[in-house]
Amino acid sequence: MDSASQLPGLRHSYEGEPLLESGMADDPMEQFAVWFGDAVAAGLPEPNAMIVATSSAGGRPSARTVLLKGFDERGFVFFTNYESRKGRDLAENPRACLLFPWHPIRRQVRVEGRVVRLPREDSAAYFHSRPYGSRIAAWASRQSAVVASREELDRRYEELARRWPQDPPLPDFWGGFRVMPSEVEFWQGQTDRMHDRLRYRLTGGSWVRERLAP
Repeated sequence: MDSASQLPGLRHSYEGEPLLESGMADDPMEQFAVWFGDAVAAGLPEPNAMIVATSSAGGRPSARTVLLKGFDERGFVFFTNYESRKGRDLAENPRACLLFPWHPIRRQVRVEGRVVRLPREDSAAYFHSRPYGSRIAAWASRQSAVVASREELDRRYEELARRWPQDPPLPDFWGGFRVMPSEVEFWQGQTDRMHDRLRYRLTGGSWVRERLAP
């Protein structure tokens, strides 16, 4: 039997506590902090891993996994090469969708919002907190560009490590983005695919909470 033929039978029954409006915070960022804490406490591997979906000005979509590096009432922060595909997409179309797929605890969080670059001083503060090797790699990798070989990439890394043996500076093509949410959806798996979905939607400067059909 080939793997494709097994797909119809690949299913799991989800069982969890009901997700009720009465148990949710009024602000989605407060609720996200609670759920993120639950994901960390559950021992999920890399609970800050999130899928970032972007689109070019022409509507060509693209998605990839990156790491969340901060969140507060202003939104969700991640760092990347501004010349990468996602960086170019966001320059053309500064909106994104985030997805936190916390499958082991039968939860997901989906975020939509406008994206802005972080101030350079904020990007510098984070960059200089990274391990030395990661800072050299930010210089060595022209993210999303075609590379002739692994050897070429390694050679560039070694050249830059010799150039900056201790403290590489912040590249001008690298830094942070903040996703400022206009919608945040909390998804809790339930039996018989009758999942709970509660969405916060920003309307007139206030958050409206509404239940969506599964």
